[in-house]
Amino acid sequence: MMTLRQLAAEPPTLPTRTVWYLTDLAESRGKQELFTHQSPQKLKVIREHALIESAISSNRIEGVEVDKSRIGTLIFGEAPVHDRDEEEVRGYRDALKLVHEQAAKLAICESTIKTLHKLSRGQIWDAGVYKEKDVDIIEKFADGRSRIRFRTVSAKETPEAMAEMIELWQRGLREKWVDPLILAAALNLDFLCIHPFRDGNGRVSRLLFMLAVYHCGLEVGRYISLERLIEENKERYYKVLEQSSQHWHEGKHDPWPTINFLLYILKQACQEFERINFKVSNKLDNSVELENE
Repeated sequence: MMTLRQLAAEPPTLPTRTVWYLTDLAESRGKQELFTHQSPQKLKVIREHALIESAISSNRIEGVEVDKSRIGTLIFGEAPVHDRDEEEVRGYRDALKLVHEQAAKLAICESTIKTLHKLSRGQIWDAGVYKEKDVDIIEKFADGRSRIRFRTVSAKETPEAMAEMIELWQRGLREKWVDPLILAAALNLDFLCIHPFRDGNGRVSRLLFMLAVYHCGLEVGRYISLERLIEENKERYYKVLEQSSQHWHEGKHDPWPTINFLLYILKQACQEFERINFKVSNKLDNSVELENE
């Protein structure tokens, strides 16, 4: 049973930590317009840096790495790629650009999700296509052992589950069951539990979360890499996903570890953006003082 369906059935009593995060994020959203109109040239540099970090971190979480000397070429150039890893990093760049440039016009729907997957997966044969066989999430250990971490929605049931997820997301925004940022985090959790693609679900989930956050009126992902913050907290990320996915199929799961983790990531991003703007503002003030002396 989906998290979004749980929220629709019975508006929850929010955990105290969730309320704190939402309060902080509401304050950050209020400052957003002020921050995004300071020093356009500096903001351009910040955006470019975030683009690099996001493309590299989101792929590195999945074990995809590229030569550091090639990063600038892959992100800002169009020279031919050397291998499959480079293709995936450049593809993620293209997906990021689509989200950043078209967020206001880009509906959260199955077509958009398939497009994000197709871009981020490059020329792989099933890019943009739902899985044709059942795919479980397997955890592998250093000693060679492995275990099934989570049984995802079957290939046969995936199209119906994705359609329901999208419908619930749209209805949740219209009917305002909870704060939209909670809906965005719930959408992320449900997407990962459905696991609609053979591979690349983690990367698409992060793109989808960023797009959903844009739709909630928060644009911090344009300036601060949410993917890099998630990578820096990777162990916690995997832990909360496992906690929140237990008994998901029966509708008896606890979504709040994952929801709070994602709200925490957004709060960290907002705080980092504020610190950067404070530094930029101080430098501008100092330069004005020097010119007037």
